Amino acid sequence: MTSTTGTACPHCGWPDGADPFQVVSRHTTAKGHTVWTRCGCGSLQIRIVDHCGMRIISRSAPPTPPRLSPATR
Repeated sequence: MTSTTGTACPHCGWPDGADPFQVVSRHTTAKGHTVWTRCGCGSLQIRIVDHCGMRIISRSAPPTPPRLSPATR
């Protein structure tokens, strides 16, 4: 995919134009495709792919590790 944003993941630096670490789902729309991907750091991204190229329209923060209670440490 070719990125039209020319940026990188703010959490780990993975280039937006690189292949995503994992494609979660892909949906065809009237104007192209919506692709939900997961970055190598775990950030969930929504990518729009259409005649203009690819752009990331939203991304989450990476998941945080679960906190252990004092009883389970």
